[in-house]
Amino acid sequence: ISALLAIGEPAVTTLGVCLSDPVLTVQELASSALATIADARVLAPLIKALASHDWIVRMHAAKALGRIQDPGAVAPLVPLLQDSVKAVREETSTALAAIGEAALSSLLGALTHAEWLVRLHAVEALGKTRSSEAVDPLLSVLFNDRDRAVREDAVRALGQIGDARAVEFLMTAMKEPGLRPLAVEALGRIGDRRAVPVLINVLEGVDRPEVSRPIDGCGDQWDEEILTLGAAVRALGAIRDETAIPSLMKALRHTVTRAEAADALTRFGSAVIAPLLAVLARESDDNIHYHVKETLARVGWRAGRIS
Repeated sequence: ISALLAIGEPAVTTLGVCLSDPVLTVQELASSALATIADARVLAPLIKALASHDWIVRMHAAKALGRIQDPGAVAPLVPLLQDSVKAVREETSTALAAIGEAALSSLLGALTHAEWLVRLHAVEALGKTRSSEAVDPLLSVLFNDRDRAVREDAVRALGQIGDARAVEFLMTAMKEPGLRPLAVEALGRIGDRRAVPVLINVLEGVDRPEVSRPIDGCGDQWDEEILTLGAAVRALGAIRDETAIPSLMKALRHTVTRAEAADALTRFGSAVIAPLLAVLARESDDNIHYHVKETLARVGWRAGRIS
C-alpha cells in the first residue's frame, strides 16, 4: 500500500480494488491512501466502503468523498451522521459541508431527524457550509429543538455563518443559561454593531442572570458567567466600536478578563493610548501595569513620543 501511495494517481484504481480486500488492515491502508489522493475514479468503491464493519475504513472513505466533492456521495453519507463512532460522524459532517450546495437539502432535512446525533452533526455541517439558506432553519432549531446540545451547536453554526439576520435572536438566546456564552461568542463572530450595547451590559454586570451554571470541573467558585465575560471582551474587540473602550478599560482591573481585555484594546489602535496612559498613572497593581504597557507597545506608543 505504501508503494502504491508513493506512485500516486496512477495507482488509484488498484487502491480502489484494495478496499474490498478480505484483510481489514489492507482496507484501512487503502482507504487512508485514497483519502489523501481523493480521485473521483474510485467514487463507487469509496461509497461502498461507507458500509464497512471497520470504522477506520468508514472514516477515511468519508474523508475521501468530502475531498472529491461529488454530489452522488451525499445520500450514502447522510446515514453516517448517526454512526456509533464519533470520528466517523465528524468526518461525515465535514465531508457533507465540503460538498456544499448539493448537500444542503439533505442537511436541512436532517434537522428534523428523530435521532439527536443526526440533528447535531447536520447543524455542525450547515455551520461549516456558511450558507445563508441555513439561517432560518437553524434559528428554528435554536428555539425549538428538544436537545440542549443541538441547540448549543445551532448557536455556534449561526456564528460561523455570520449572517446579521441572527443578531436579534442571538441576543434573546443570551438570556438562557447554557446558551449565553455561546451566543455572545457568535455575536462577536457576526460583528454587527447592534450587539455592542448588550455586550457592554455583560461587562458592566447589567442583566446578569440570577442563575448561572457552574463550569464542569471548576467547583462552585467558577460559573458560566466567567466564560460569558471573556466572550464579551473578545466580541467587543472583534466589532471594534469605540463606545466599548471605557468598559474594556474597566475589564483591565479584573483578573479573569485582564489579558483578554488588553488584547481586545489593541484592535482600536491609537484611540486607546490616552485612556491607557490614564490607567497607568492611577493604578499601582504591577500586573495591570504589565498588560497596559504591553498594549501600548502593540498599538505603537513609545515613551517620550506623542502618537
